[in-house]
Amino acid sequence: MSDTPSAAPVSFAEFPAVSTAEWQARLARDLKGQDPATLRWPLPDGFSLEPFYHREALEALGGAPAPLARAQPGWLNLPTIAVPADTTGHVQIEQALEALQQGADGIHFELAHCASFDLAYLVERLPLARTFIGYTVTEGADKLLTRLLEIAPGTMLRGFLRYAPPAVPEGAELSDYRTALRRLVALTRAMPDFRPLAVNGAFFGNRGATTTQQVAFSLNTAAALLHYLPNEEVSLAEVARALHVHLAISPSYFVEIAKLRAFRRLWATLLHAYGLPADGAASLRIHAATASWTQTTLDPHTNLLRHTTEAMSAVLGGADSLSIAPFDSVFAESNAFSSRLSRNLSIILREESGLGRVQDPAAGSYFIETLTDQLAREAWALFQRVEAAGGLPAQRGQLLEEIKEVAATTFKRIATGQQIMVGTNRFQNHQEHFSFHPKKLLRSAQFDTTRAAYPTEVLRLATAMHFERRERKSKRAAVVLLGTNTNQLILETFVRTLQEQERPEIANSHPEGTFSLLFSSPEEATLMYASPEQFTRFARFIYQIPADKQHFIPPVLLSSDLPTMQEAVRVFGFQEMKVQGYTTEEVLARLQGRTA
Repeated sequence: MSDTPSAAPVSFAEFPAVSTAEWQARLARDLKGQDPATLRWPLPDGFSLEPFYHREALEALGGAPAPLARAQPGWLNLPTIAVPADTTGHVQIEQALEALQQGADGIHFELAHCASFDLAYLVERLPLARTFIGYTVTEGADKLLTRLLEIAPGTMLRGFLRYAPPAVPEGAELSDYRTALRRLVALTRAMPDFRPLAVNGAFFGNRGATTTQQVAFSLNTAAALLHYLPNEEVSLAEVARALHVHLAISPSYFVEIAKLRAFRRLWATLLHAYGLPADGAASLRIHAATASWTQTTLDPHTNLLRHTTEAMSAVLGGADSLSIAPFDSVFAESNAFSSRLSRNLSIILREESGLGRVQDPAAGSYFIETLTDQLAREAWALFQRVEAAGGLPAQRGQLLEEIKEVAATTFKRIATGQQIMVGTNRFQNHQEHFSFHPKKLLRSAQFDTTRAAYPTEVLRLATAMHFERRERKSKRAAVVLLGTNTNQLILETFVRTLQEQERPEIANSHPEGTFSLLFSSPEEATLMYASPEQFTRFARFIYQIPADKQHFIPPVLLSSDLPTMQEAVRVFGFQEMKVQGYTTEEVLARLQGRTA
């Protein structure tokens, strides 16, 4: 139209260009002598991020990388529903149907025992040809798929299968599983929208691996599958097409965006290394899930906030499907309220925030493009190191040991307050009333003790139990296993609460590698330590476990009548940890922000 005003070009020509060196000079001047290096953000991966990035950062990359395209826009909202062992799954299938009616795009079933899962009822209630369904199983994956195809012959399945045997949860590497995995590929070779082979990178992420380790070790897993599975029955190209990736997403917002982008780029490199078309990276399906590693039992509604940033990172980073855990999944049975919140979180990000309308929205960002490149380079170097040492499965033990070391460092940083977990070690709700019973939770075999916050949580829960026992004047006593070397973390945390002139001295420090314990009697609480052997023999005595029973894992919480417990603690040689001038109860009360 003639009256439509023409848009004027925006050039900002009146503003002179400013180089990185000029920005750095201004930064040094404003800091008034303080070292600009103090503003850097050190990552656990071994490198630091700068306080600002400039267009010259893209020049260092050889120009802005091309945006990462995906086969489909947006992402699938995929709630995860656990199906307990020895159940037909009817209740869970009905939950899945309701979730699909209320905005979910598909369902991810985690099957504890797939033989009892009623596939006929599943086929009756859910239209498989139109419904995206993921299945995680610990056994009989090929049998499950065979049964499913027999019940629904000719159906073109949509979704994925993750076969995660307990002995080898990161990719079914051993020869025992190769026949089953090849059969999965053969059964679904004519189903382009069903991926039966999983690279379970979430296994690494949910045990505390750094971002670099998660990407590298996932690539090592994929390389093992590409190396060992192809034979005269299934080709290399068929194995590659059957693969998809599971990744756990933590609250580190920008790093997680870059992680997914780096992984997709490195997937192209991996395919090229095997002589496959690199453009297959665009069709790689990445399933992201909120990390169990960062979930907490203390102030649990903060998990909703963590899940929000995790979900945003996942979808902005290019995830194809997303599972958001209920905020209370660590300590509560599945329930409609928290399941609805987790399902709606993804819907809000899509329908109200519009995050699925742009592919690769991080493309061109000076910061995220540089971070993506750094993560990709570091992860590829680590991947090559593992491959040069024999790859998987040969290096599996070494990989797990490296993750364990990183996780131990994270435990210590959280326990001593150097790394903040809101509501757990900072900004706690000291008047919090638990919606669960601490004793039952600690005794539960399902309680996830591998999470980052666990050492801090168990101390808080054990202390709460002690104060409750004392108020009720209970005549029983308890010993709670706090973890390995937790006494030292307790001491460091306690010292941080004191004024300089109040700083205590350690009368006895427990040796490296010993278990930390809290002995709670009706009158007092005492921090103690014992060797793993001492604690195991103690637990066997308390629960009257015969010595010839080989496979016995001591529970976290042991309780008995007071005289028996006192005598057993003495006989088995538990040692008290002492803080000069303070009783255990005073230490615990101060840490909990309450009066002893």
